[in-house]
Amino acid sequence: MDTVIEVKNLTKVYRLYEKNSDRVKEALHLTKQIRHKDHHALDDVSFTVSRGETVGLIGTNGSGKSTILKIITGVLTPTSGEVNVNGRISALLELGAGFNNEYTGIENIYLNGTMTGFSEKEIDERLQDILDFADIGDFVYQPVKTYSSGMFVRLAFALAINIDPEILIVDEALSVGDVFFQAKCYRKFEEFKKQGKTIIFVSHDMSSIAKYCDRVILLEKGKKLGEGRPKEMLDIYKQVLVGQYDADESISTGSDAVPGENTETLEYGSGKAEIGEVYVCDRKGVRTNAILKGEECSIHMVVSIKEDLAAPIFAFTFKDVKGTDITGTNTMFEKSFLSECKKGEKKEIIFTQKVDLQGGEYLLSFGVTGYEAEEFKVYHRLYDALHVTVISEKNTVGFYDMNSRIEIKDL
Repeated sequence: MDTVIEVKNLTKVYRLYEKNSDRVKEALHLTKQIRHKDHHALDDVSFTVSRGETVGLIGTNGSGKSTILKIITGVLTPTSGEVNVNGRISALLELGAGFNNEYTGIENIYLNGTMTGFSEKEIDERLQDILDFADIGDFVYQPVKTYSSGMFVRLAFALAINIDPEILIVDEALSVGDVFFQAKCYRKFEEFKKQGKTIIFVSHDMSSIAKYCDRVILLEKGKKLGEGRPKEMLDIYKQVLVGQYDADESISTGSDAVPGENTETLEYGSGKAEIGEVYVCDRKGVRTNAILKGEECSIHMVVSIKEDLAAPIFAFTFKDVKGTDITGTNTMFEKSFLSECKKGEKKEIIFTQKVDLQGGEYLLSFGVTGYEAEEFKVYHRLYDALHVTVISEKNTVGFYDMNSRIEIKDL
């Protein structure tokens, strides 16, 4: 495929000083002593992005996501390595960073458009689309210093997304403004994707990453931890978030005796509790991996307690095959079990509910977690442990059936 972005051995090092005077002494060579510490914001990161791909960048705070985007867009210079870009970029990074507060909205549109490489005629052709998208009325003729924060980001977003870029770079910028403007932003984003634009997308919203991205790159402490399908990378990211990721740990396998059980279940945890058997029963109590929409079912997990636990939390989650969390609950949310468990005990947790999910294929994940001195701990998690099919005679829009009753009256 045609490569439009190539990142080769990218490294960005910052010098950290305890005091400003140390910076001056070192710069003026007043001492031979090294007074700084090197911080690698990026450490030898390489990847490519092909034309028409939507690639997600994920990682914890400080992993290097924003640094990479700023280098790609030319805002920062790397310490070493190189970036090659083939195409015109529009970046939704620090919205409105190039605005002049004394200028009106219109003046800032032309200023920023010119800086992006557009002629005045090209900006004229796009002006109405920008104004319609921003929808801030006559305020566009006022200095931006008079704008509310909401109006400011609306104009900045409208400008960035309506200049017809070949490559769109988005850093947590789709959740600006009120709920109606956010919906408009996501529609524009989906429109870009359908047009075959190249997109690099940074977000902490894992559902959006799973929904939009073709491929995901996972960063941690400036290094590339891995890249691959969204579902695989998001599962690893969840381990990283709770400090449970081991790059050398092999994927465990389980028994296939239970209907719908995954023989390559991803699992991790401290081992203070262990999830054993997991299964689903229909309304008659028969084990199954097929549930009829609209009927009641029960979800079972058998847990062995390996150490004394103050108040373990038992949970399950439904995901679609792309890895998007659809729904789930736990004993803390339901306020059904907040008791101490002793080492050696064995518990069977049964969640019973009516299923109104749309017909389709789903994956069930399970977890035992808790808090120790207000710190969140994962004792055991099983990702995608069961495959469940919901059988339906009627599917509606979205994930759930609203079960509407319809009445039509003559007036």
